[in-house]
Amino acid sequence: MRLSGLQKDVISLYRQCLRECRKKPQATREHFKAFARTEFEKNIKLDKRDFGAIEFLLRKGQRQLEVYSSPGVKDIK
Repeated sequence: MRLSGLQKDVISLYRQCLRECRKKPQATREHFKAFARTEFEKNIKLDKRDFGAIEFLLRKGQRQLEVYSSPGVKDIK
């Protein structure tokens, strides 16, 4: 199965989130992983042809990743 460009972007963002989780303290890594998974699962039913919504969510996810990847952020709930 071939993936579209947007699908590749979504997967890439998810992988970036998981990579950033590894940089957090051991005690809180699972919180970050659970948060990322929950955020992606919220929109799993989104129509794959709704390009505007997907692009908006990708930009939102990138901004959240930038904020949460900051070294000052130690935990997320």
